Amino acid sequence: MKQYLKWIAIACVTAATAPAFAAPICNVDIESNDAMQFNSKAISVPAACKQFTVKLKHVGKMPKSAMGHNWVLAKTADMQGVANDGIAAGVDKDYLKAGDARVIAHTKVIGGGETDSVTFAVNKLKAGDDYTFFCSFPGHSGIMKGALTLAK
Repeated sequence: MKQYLKWIAIACVTAATAPAFAAPICNVDIESNDAMQFNSKAISVPAACKQFTVKLKHVGKMPKSAMGHNWVLAKTADMQGVANDGIAAGVDKDYLKAGDARVIAHTKVIGGGETDSVTFAVNKLKAGDDYTFFCSFPGHSGIMKGALTLAK
């Protein structure tokens, strides 16, 4: 009987400490700097997430008027058009054309030491489509970009 109770106690402790189903990670932190770089070239968004949050931190020192950065998400095929059309909008409009339906999500343009975040519905993404995240500050999108994928 003692041995039986010992096994029950072990089973209860094991069940209580066993990891529960791991929830998907539905956010990411991205850094940008004064050298026109993101610290990540790829983001994988779990399909199990209902929403996904990107927190952008500018780790540089320069102001947004000189070396501002934002994080913009669009289909890869739309990226260049979004960047080109955003130039005329200016820094006050985050270098994005007002109401541009090609933009899936974006942060505001930030300068050194600042942060911003954006949360978007994952159901805006479709499996198999190509997505690119980039900075729309004029001249930055050529090198400040990465791939975003919808993971299973």
